[in-house]
Amino acid sequence: DDDHYIQQAVVFIEDAIQYRSINHRVDDRSLRLYRWYYSKLCQWCLGLTIAVVLLLAFVERPSSLSFSSDPRLRATHLNPVCGVTESVELLCLIIFCLDLAVKSYLIGWEEFKKNKWLISYMVVISVSFIDWMLSVSMVCDERLRVRRLIRPFFLLQNSSLMKKTLKCIKRTLPEIASVILLLALHLCLFTMIGMLLFAKTEDPEKNEEWSLHFRNLPMALTSLLVLLTTANNPDVMMPAYSLNRIYAVFFVLFSVIGTYCLMNLLTAIIYNQFRGYLLMSVQTSIIRRRLGIRAAFQVLTSHEDRQAVSPGNSHYFFAPVLQYLQNYFTFNHNIVNEIQQYADVGYMDREQFNKIFDELDKDRIKEHPPVPQYNSPVLQRLQEIFSHYYLTIFGNIVALANVLCIGTVLVLNAEKSIAEKDNVIMQVNTQHTLLIYQFMTLKLIYFQWLLLFLSKSNDGLLKSVMMYIVACVSLIYRDPTSNNVISLWDMVSFINMLIVFRFLRIIPNIKLMALVAGTLLDLVKNLRAFAGILVVVYYVYAVLGIWLFEGVIKPPPEMLLVTLLSNIECGTYEQLGYWPNNFDDFAAAIILLYDVMIVNNWQAFLDAYSRYTTGWSKIYFVCWWLTSSVMWVNLFIALILEVSFLHR
Repeated sequence: DDDHYIQQAVVFIEDAIQYRSINHRVDDRSLRLYRWYYSKLCQWCLGLTIAVVLLLAFVERPSSLSFSSDPRLRATHLNPVCGVTESVELLCLIIFCLDLAVKSYLIGWEEFKKNKWLISYMVVISVSFIDWMLSVSMVCDERLRVRRLIRPFFLLQNSSLMKKTLKCIKRTLPEIASVILLLALHLCLFTMIGMLLFAKTEDPEKNEEWSLHFRNLPMALTSLLVLLTTANNPDVMMPAYSLNRIYAVFFVLFSVIGTYCLMNLLTAIIYNQFRGYLLMSVQTSIIRRRLGIRAAFQVLTSHEDRQAVSPGNSHYFFAPVLQYLQNYFTFNHNIVNEIQQYADVGYMDREQFNKIFDELDKDRIKEHPPVPQYNSPVLQRLQEIFSHYYLTIFGNIVALANVLCIGTVLVLNAEKSIAEKDNVIMQVNTQHTLLIYQFMTLKLIYFQWLLLFLSKSNDGLLKSVMMYIVACVSLIYRDPTSNNVISLWDMVSFINMLIVFRFLRIIPNIKLMALVAGTLLDLVKNLRAFAGILVVVYYVYAVLGIWLFEGVIKPPPEMLLVTLLSNIECGTYEQLGYWPNNFDDFAAAIILLYDVMIVNNWQAFLDAYSRYTTGWSKIYFVCWWLTSSVMWVNLFIALILEVSFLHR
């Protein structure tokens, strides 16, 4: 069957383009199922299902459906009725079962037994179904939902990039563990020395350092661990330093060795392990692409030998495959040109076939649409004027002047109410700027009028929107202090926000700034797998935090609040007003974990949760600090250096 061989070749070519493995069934029915499974619609539905099942944590009990996470302002959680989220989750689990069944069928039983990810996929789905049935049988009143903890696995198993990144992280863990053990040894050594230096004495005036930071072993460990992150520096040493300045040597040595030597050594080790991350990833992908191309070539040549179309030579007839490639690569003119050379002949050898796909590994150059040709001398002259480089410079100068003017007006009116603000300067500035921008829209003569909404080389859409807004404002303007109609000041402020963004157009004109900006844009593309794994880590720790600490911190009644705060120690959770930072719902837990990752004032959370629960709660926060701030931030730095800056 000619169509079957062509279908096989097309599927292998698609595998090569998408860097997929060619180890799957190739019979006619399996190929149709395979192409349907990897279609855009099917993969989009699977991605949407994963997103939905992860987002369920925001609406499940305890839900995040409230304007504030502060328990003083939030009356109760608006939890959905039992069965609503469970029904959505059941539908998602059924889709995951179908996904597992299709994948298992396409690769075969023998390959399925070797694939650890698919076996784990099956186990996770089974555990989720069992936990779901227990939840329904208990009328959604269970304390722990195990399936919430393992939901991020659905995100991991669906991304080959995340799997590769996890493999790299796994390879790096032994080196990271060795440095963390060295940090632990450094911390324990200085803790013992500190407890000896600041032991309790008979003089109460000399016991302040002991009472605040070195009263016992857990307190001393916590104080020095926080000092390692510099969050409590110099507070931790001030009682001792005020008595004798020589005590500062102890804290300085601890910070220099731990913070500046060992922590930076950890960054260097992680970067050294990730130096080959990009190269290994690209090599693996290239090998998969070569295998797919070779498999497609082999299928077509084998088919031709059987049909005896051109016996005894290395050429073959595959016009349908060329036509498919030509339709597939309409966006890549180089590939289309390569294919067109052989489309009329219908024959090519293996080297010529591989040459077509070499273009895929090259960077695509974005080509601007062709410049329209005008017959009118007036339009030709206008086209020459408004496409001149000096006009672009003039636009940037206008944008800079406008930003400076806006900043000046904001400074002058910072302390004034709406009624007291002098709108004249802002209005005049906005109107003049809009007139200049509207004049510069004549640059559209240089381009086609259709590019008003498509081309990045003009500001037509932004300027037109602003002009329409000004026209609407002139019609609805009323008293600026009126509550039922938007004030002119607010509308002009909105327009100026759009104008300020226009100033970003200067970035491509400055080479080094454009390089850095391009690197930041590349981070979105190159670090997607890293960001996905970070989402998984946040998700798991947030669920664990809700299990352990939901509702443990409760604000006192309002009558006792003033009395309590008057007697509370400065710098504590209560005195700083950290009530919205809690584990009462999923969204609040995410923000709290982010605050701890930044490590600014994270000792307030350590102290508060150890007081409201037990001292063992510190283990959770220390583990999160090690995972996020120590390991993950250093991984992020290493990946930025390797994938972005050095690559560019």
